[in-house]
Amino acid sequence: MRPMSGDDVSRAVAGCVATLRPAVDRDWEGTGAGRLEWNCRRTAEHVASDLIAYAGQLAGRAQEAYVPFEIALDKDTDNAGLLHVIETTGALLATAVRTTPPGVRAFHPYPFRSADREGFAAMGIAEVLLHTHDMAEGLGLAHEPDEDLAESVLTWLFPHVQPGPAPWPTLLWATGRGDLPGRAPVTDWRWRNNLVIPAERLALTGVRPAAARDLRLGGDGGFEWIDGGPYEGTREASGFLVKAYEAGVHRPEFGVFALVRHEDGRAIGGIGFHGAPDEEGRVEIGYDLVEGARGQGYATEAARALAEWALSRDDVDLVFATVERDNAPSQRVLERAGFTRATVEEDRIAREEHDMDAGILLYLRRA
Repeated sequence: MRPMSGDDVSRAVAGCVATLRPAVDRDWEGTGAGRLEWNCRRTAEHVASDLIAYAGQLAGRAQEAYVPFEIALDKDTDNAGLLHVIETTGALLATAVRTTPPGVRAFHPYPFRSADREGFAAMGIAEVLLHTHDMAEGLGLAHEPDEDLAESVLTWLFPHVQPGPAPWPTLLWATGRGDLPGRAPVTDWRWRNNLVIPAERLALTGVRPAAARDLRLGGDGGFEWIDGGPYEGTREASGFLVKAYEAGVHRPEFGVFALVRHEDGRAIGGIGFHGAPDEEGRVEIGYDLVEGARGQGYATEAARALAEWALSRDDVDLVFATVERDNAPSQRVLERAGFTRATVEEDRIAREEHDMDAGILLYLRRA
C-alpha cells in the first residue's frame, strides 16, 4: 500500500502551479472557475486557505474546533504571487504531514470530527486537484493530474464511491464535475475520513479501502503490528471490505477496524461488522486478536465499544455475534461485553433464516 504523504501534497501542488503558470497574465478575477460560482482568483485563494488550514490543524493538534485563523493576501498580490502563496502553503501542509506521528488525529468536522495525517494529506490533494481543474476549465487550459494521485484520493476519502473505469474521471464525477456512463449525475457530495471509536486502552481505527486491499494481499495495511499480526480473520474481513467497495455497496462506518493500543501505537487485532444493518436494525460483528494480545481483556473492550457505538445509532436495534460451541474463551468475551445467549426461540428462528450450523452459538446485545 502506498500511503498518502507529504511528497504527494508537494507533487499535487507542483502540478497545479505548472498548469496555471502559463495564464498568470490573464484576468483571473473576471474569469469563472468551471462550474463553481467563484472566479479563478477566489478559487486560488480558497486553495491556499485550505492548505494552510489543514497544516494548522495538524500542527496545532486541534481537537474541538478549527484553529481560528485564515489567510489574507496583500491587495497588490498578482497572479504569480498567488501561485507562490499556493506553493508556500502547500509546503507547510507537506511538512506538517511529514512531521506528524502516526495515529495522531486533529479536528475536521465531517463526518466523524477528526482526521489523521493521511486524511489531511488526501483532503489537501483533493482541494488542489479539483480546484486546479476548475480554474483550468475556466481559463481554457489542459489539466490531467497523475492518475495515482486521483486513485489515492478516491480510496482514502471516497470509500463509499464505487471505482470507475479510470480514477480521474471517477473523481470528477464523484464531486459533481463530470459524467460517467451508467451513473446518475452527482449534485451533492462529501468526502469521508475514517471513523475511530475510542476505548479505554484501544482505538478502533477504521480501515480504508486502500489499507484493506493491502491487508488482503498480505501487507500490514499501514499499521505497525505486534509479532504475529495481522491475524487471518482480519485479512479475510479486509477482503470482504474490498469486494463491497468494488461493488459500490461499502458503508465505511460498518466496515473493519484495526485495534490499535494507546500505549505503543501498535495494532493487536481486528474487529468489524459483517455488513450494514438489515431492515430490522440487526447487525453482526466479528473479531480476532493476534495470539500475543490474548487473555488481557482487549477483545472484550473492543466488542463492548463497537456494540455501544452501533446501538447508539438510530438504525441499529440489535448487535449479534456467532461463536463455535467449543470456543469457550470467545463466549466469555461476549458475555463480559454485555452480550447474552439467544433464547431457544431466537436461536430456532436464526437457524431457520440463516441455516446456522448446530455447532454455532448465537449471542445478542440490544439497545
